[in-house]
Amino acid sequence: MQTVVIVIHLMLVLALTAVVLLQRSEGGGLGIGGGGGGGFMSSRGTTNLLTRSTAILATGFFITSLLLSWIATRDRAPSSIIPTGAPAGQSAPTSTPQGGLLDSLKKPEAPAPAPAAPAGPQAPQSK
Repeated sequence: MQTVVIVIHLMLVLALTAVVLLQRSEGGGLGIGGGGGGGFMSSRGTTNLLTRSTAILATGFFITSLLLSWIATRDRAPSSIIPTGAPAGQSAPTSTPQGGLLDSLKKPEAPAPAPAAPAGPQAPQSK
């Protein structure tokens, strides 16, 4: 299914690019410009045809883009950005141990030894 939609999407991209390049620009650049009268279609008829073709191809491009994004996300399961340590397919624990998430991420530190208390008042000593 996805391959078929991608092929249709790429065909629309190529056709839309060609139709846009065929249109006459304000300056008459890459268009079908110039040249006298009496051709297959008048200048106004060509402009209307190219404008309608562009609108139809752009609508098809938009629809296939939406369809491709829907197909890509259809089978995706929701996931969390917070690691829980639970294997895939099992539910995460309902509460975090001993406080919050940041407390569980801290590395345990060894307590520093308490300084020895002086026996009495100490006066500063000079050398």
